[in-house]
Amino acid sequence: MSENKLIKAIKDKGKTMEAEMSFFDHLEALRWHLVRASIAIVVFTCVVFYFYDWIFDTVIMGPSRPTFWTYRMLCEIGAALHRSGFCIDKINVHLINTEMAGQFTLEINSALIIGITLGIPYLIWEIWRFIKPALHEKERKAATGFVFYACMLFFLGVLFGYYVITPMSINFLSGFSVSDQIENKFTVDSYLSSVATLTLATGLVFQLPILVYILSNLGILTPKFMRETRRYAIVIILIIAAVVTPTPDMLTMTVVSIPLFVLYEVSIVVAGLVEKRKIKRHEETMA
Repeated sequence: MSENKLIKAIKDKGKTMEAEMSFFDHLEALRWHLVRASIAIVVFTCVVFYFYDWIFDTVIMGPSRPTFWTYRMLCEIGAALHRSGFCIDKINVHLINTEMAGQFTLEINSALIIGITLGIPYLIWEIWRFIKPALHEKERKAATGFVFYACMLFFLGVLFGYYVITPMSINFLSGFSVSDQIENKFTVDSYLSSVATLTLATGLVFQLPILVYILSNLGILTPKFMRETRRYAIVIILIIAAVVTPTPDMLTMTVVSIPLFVLYEVSIVVAGLVEKRKIKRHEETMA
């Protein structure tokens, strides 16, 4: 009896060790995927360092100048509609450095942020390569194009954030004042943080259809729920558009809010497609 217990204990221990080894094997595979993604980010960061003078002057500081593409387009729209108040001739951005190593850390941090932004698509691809072997054939087919759509939505969000949200926010915040006795002067860290946060946050917000796709597959989110809460989403989007636009003009608010409305509606369509596919699978199983 004791011998049988000993054999059973050895077998159970063997199964436990096998499971542990499998877990550590997966952990090792994930580590190498992350290492390759990190190397790609380092490479992109080095490229940014090489072209840093142009990147800082044109890309980072671009939204702080009246010659920026967004401000010029607003001026042209105003001229075409014969409406005043669209042209932005001056941006009250006066940057200062308050730390000894401030400008040095500015270069390092900004290069790293841009390197990470450029490397995110490769990171998504590496994560997909890690997850893909664990999926069934049907799940792989259902997730076809995941990397492409995730990267496309991310860069669309980054562009929208950089060319729309960021310049309008900078113009509004730099000109906002509660008293004439207070002069607006911003640290370089504050400016970089604002540009990076607004740009990357919008890129992540544009991942909403991907998030809805995942949650719908898990049964957490349904198109019915999203349709019922549409009016709340509309209010939130309009509030965001009203805050970041430089003027109270409805046309400018519309430019900001339309892409967000479209994004929400696309997410509803994605949730609907997932639900239809689930119903079809259920019918095939019951047949």
